[in-house]
Amino acid sequence: MNTAITAAADPSALMRIKSLQLRAKAVVEGFYNGLHRSPFHGFSVEFNEYRPYTTGDDLRALDWKLYARTDRYYIKKFEDETTRRCYLVVDQSRSMGFGSLEYTKLEYAQTLAATLAHYLTLQRDSVGLLTFDETIGDFLSARNRPGHLRSILVALSRPVAGKGTDIDAPLRQLAALVRRRGLMVLISDLLTPVETLQTNLAYLRSRGHEVVILRVLDPSEQELNLKAPGMIVDMESGKEIYLDPDAARASYREKFKRHQQQLKTIASSLGVEVFDMPTDQPIESALFHVISVQKRRAAGVNRAGMIAGTAAKSPVTRSAVSR
Repeated sequence: MNTAITAAADPSALMRIKSLQLRAKAVVEGFYNGLHRSPFHGFSVEFNEYRPYTTGDDLRALDWKLYARTDRYYIKKFEDETTRRCYLVVDQSRSMGFGSLEYTKLEYAQTLAATLAHYLTLQRDSVGLLTFDETIGDFLSARNRPGHLRSILVALSRPVAGKGTDIDAPLRQLAALVRRRGLMVLISDLLTPVETLQTNLAYLRSRGHEVVILRVLDPSEQELNLKAPGMIVDMESGKEIYLDPDAARASYREKFKRHQQQLKTIASSLGVEVFDMPTDQPIESALFHVISVQKRRAAGVNRAGMIAGTAAKSPVTRSAVSR
């Protein structure tokens, strides 16, 4: 089996790769190799240069050579369809340093962000980065130029420095700095009150940004899988707390589920997508999540154009091809 596919499918194998760049490359290569149903499989065509024909599209934009190869109708995208901006907002607070597996949530989140940056760069999209803990860390404007991906990877590789989590400041700064509409991908465990998050997500959405949340969680955090009573340390406050897991498990699960439901309710009301990313699950699933959001966004743009009057033309038929 191809080693890229193996690494992409197994997070433990992936995390044994020391280079963040090589990890991201392995996931993306495995992802592309898995696209068996792609109409471009076997051809040297960038995925972001074409989209399927839909009723109302200008027939002059059809690529007949691609039709001859695939027996399907595809439209060349216009510049405003191909140039997209994406900002990766990555939580690097102390709580992200937790991990019951061979790696931490932060290592998983860094690999997740690096994978998305690598994929979007290959798609010729502009990618930016904002890292944070209790303060704002690195901020890189969205660009697509030689060397920019490397700058993102360097920023992502920085070790945890802060303690607490202040998700308010980075989201406010992002909304203030980024004027042109784009896709915002928040990568965090979201172990923070949801009220502040709601205000800032609403502000981002009011500025026209699409928002996707990739919630990174360790499997033990979802079920409180501690084996014996003992002293535990709050990773952000540094306080020591005695915990009996058997006595606390039921209450913990209830609070965890309530917080999760509150988050999803708020996100749903704002049109924000939330996807749970347990650290024992393949990272490539995040690519499917982001791509699905991009496709829905593109479909909305296409529908808006059709309503504006671009849908007057007849659909393509095989008889039209023969003529």
